[in-house]
Amino acid sequence: MINRERRQQFLDLMADSGWDVLLVYGHSWRKDFFRSLVNFNFFGPHALATLDRSGEISILVSHPWDGEIIRANNEADVHYLRDFRNGLSKLRSYFKTAKLAIAGMELMEAGFVEGHEVSATNRVEALRRVKTSEEIEYLRKASLLADIGYQHFVDTIEVGMAEYELVAEVEGFLKAHGAEDNFMLIGSGGTEVFGMRPPTERQFRKGDNVTTELSPQVNGYYAQICRTLVLGEPSENQKRSFSIFREAQQAAEQFLKPGVNISDVARVQNDVFRREGFGEYTGSKYTRVRGHNLGLHPDENPYVLEDVDCVVNKDMVLIAHPNTYLPLSGYMVFGDTLAVTADGCVRLGQTEKKLFVKEV
Repeated sequence: MINRERRQQFLDLMADSGWDVLLVYGHSWRKDFFRSLVNFNFFGPHALATLDRSGEISILVSHPWDGEIIRANNEADVHYLRDFRNGLSKLRSYFKTAKLAIAGMELMEAGFVEGHEVSATNRVEALRRVKTSEEIEYLRKASLLADIGYQHFVDTIEVGMAEYELVAEVEGFLKAHGAEDNFMLIGSGGTEVFGMRPPTERQFRKGDNVTTELSPQVNGYYAQICRTLVLGEPSENQKRSFSIFREAQQAAEQFLKPGVNISDVARVQNDVFRREGFGEYTGSKYTRVRGHNLGLHPDENPYVLEDVDCVVNKDMVLIAHPNTYLPLSGYMVFGDTLAVTADGCVRLGQTEKKLFVKEV
């Protein structure tokens, strides 16, 4: 469970920052900081790992099952306290005057934080952006699950089926094929489609755009694919709209390499929309991001936006997706998981780059 390469990186960070102890915190939705050091999918509402300068790790959990499993599979010192706040107080008294830094501090309840700790979130995030070879292999496996999961999506969808029925089918398929979890959004309709969301009772109709963001998880790591499907023969506007999305994503993929700025990865995508007369649809009113980093959380920093200043490094893994609303045919999505190499990037998935069509 211990990520030994990350542990050494964190120890180096502690020495550089003057921290005596690094705490990595997770709760039931954001487990990623904890799992970056102790890769265990805990059951309880809270978990915390502490790393001191000697390299020793101790773990505090708030569910008895977590304590039992970690003790059986780990050399770390494990403590279970249902009252997590009390556990934090005992931990602080143990370290007394040590300088404490917390990764994930911004995710903590107000009562969990005291004034003398410092946030390690941004600096730990910066380390996590660059993946180890082991992490890239997990992401590659997750990308292959995304491929077969999307094919199942295409094979299963039919007119009259509800969005939630399709999502349930895909979720079950992915977990039966080894996914630990799957983060999934969906949207359907005509030009009134504005964006993706959790599934509803809406039933699919002939002519619909059906969009999905599919993100299976393998050993904690999420890969992602975004595709758009049309039920029945696509209209000329749907075809034209998709051609813009495909060109925008391809521009990002061809541009992405070490040394470029994330802001420019967004810009080259937006420039395609501007050239086609749809520049107003590149802003926050119609779209959220042009992509994001991937890893132990499905939506990691940095976000791919023109106002985000972040230099791309080798072994970053991200998705470039020019997902937005256009008046031509409503909201469309298109994107792939990309691993940055020494001189460019490689696509980890293999799903065909096309507007999918399901005959009805």
